[in-house]
Amino acid sequence: MAIGNFPAILQPIIQTNYLEKRFQQALRSVLKYRMVADQKAFPTRIGQTLTDTRVGLLAPITTPLPNTAGTVSTAGQTNLDNGMTPDQFGEEQFTITINRYAKTLNLDIVGEQVGIANQFVQNAVALGENAARSLDNMARNALFGAYLGGNTRVTTTLGGAGPTIAVDDVRGFQTTAVYGVQTPISGAATMAVTVGSNVYTLIGFTIDATNVSTASLAGGTSGTLTFSTNVTVADGTAGNPAVAATAPKIYRPSGRASTAALQATDVLTMANLLDAKTSLELNAVPKIGGFYHIYCDPVSGRQLFADPDFKLLFQGATMENIFFREGKVYESPILGLRVMETTEAYVTPAIGIAGAYVRRPIICGAGALMEGTFAGDWTRQASATVAEFSMTDGVAMITREPLDRLQQEIAQSWLWIGGWCAPTDLTTSPTTVATSTNAAYKRAVVIEHIG
Repeated sequence: MAIGNFPAILQPIIQTNYLEKRFQQALRSVLKYRMVADQKAFPTRIGQTLTDTRVGLLAPITTPLPNTAGTVSTAGQTNLDNGMTPDQFGEEQFTITINRYAKTLNLDIVGEQVGIANQFVQNAVALGENAARSLDNMARNALFGAYLGGNTRVTTTLGGAGPTIAVDDVRGFQTTAVYGVQTPISGAATMAVTVGSNVYTLIGFTIDATNVSTASLAGGTSGTLTFSTNVTVADGTAGNPAVAATAPKIYRPSGRASTAALQATDVLTMANLLDAKTSLELNAVPKIGGFYHIYCDPVSGRQLFADPDFKLLFQGATMENIFFREGKVYESPILGLRVMETTEAYVTPAIGIAGAYVRRPIICGAGALMEGTFAGDWTRQASATVAEFSMTDGVAMITREPLDRLQQEIAQSWLWIGGWCAPTDLTTSPTTVATSTNAAYKRAVVIEHIG
């Protein structure tokens, strides 16, 4: 890094490229959720939103063309279509909207001159860690925003049959796919939702002015759902699940119907992981380097290691040839799972269980998340005599020389321009892949347990 424009007091004590090196190391060292994202360059001069299209498969053909019984004659294949009806593959769209994210620190070279070198470098390290954690949180939020959606519960028992119910989380009930395009819920764009024991047609929703969702720490937003017909009191009773027809599968120990139904004994087991893994395999979700990725906090990891089935599977096996660890990453070639512990996992207080928490490991396959990074040249209009830029994983570190009258304030910042998207897979259905589900989001599965 050229330092000719910085005060003379700094030049002898800052090595060339040292700040960029420390920034890069800090940025790379804490990434977890972001690792699952597919990278997509966001082209210049197309606006702030990029819409991409995913095409589906054609349904398999098992019926022969019309013919004379017992022969391969073309007698039954009349007109120019030869007895066939043209088909069309399904399409669906997803969008990525980019924004700017940044943080900055100031350095007073006079006030901090006693330890100027350490403070200068520490600012760079702190900014690198902050950028890494910020992007990791954005990736986590995009994942859980999609894969916790469409799965909630009634929060207030109806006083009498009525079309509107209060729910803990309206995510996943706000849009529905119309010809592959995500469209706001309305009377013309409806969604089938199972409330309690019956299916109702959703035609509207509202978001509470004050968010009282018990999952607010996990991005949940409380509100109401309105249906085309009255919901019975039996179905609209507090605690009953409300699940969209296209909701992603959420696994809970003992088959609990909702987060509120979890009990103190509902801890994470290997059976839960295998159920979630099986769901991904049934939907033909590809693995990432031969493994499905599991992101969980250390408590979830500890419960897994205490599970009797887990211990039995690896009893007598050596760590070197069957199961190894590196940092907080554990891989099992037998199970096809890669466990990654992270302290950024969503943890919320358990409902009705004092001192307990709901923990949410998420198992991801390839394509579960997409990261769009702006492909433009951010620095071409910046004068090299004003600031120095370095890029690491799409994040810019910007160190600006003192511009104040006394040449005493250095500004150090990071900047990222991009966005996140969890693409849907609505076109993959039992019609095209026999074992698949009707879930809109198929490439990840959330497990909720107590810990």
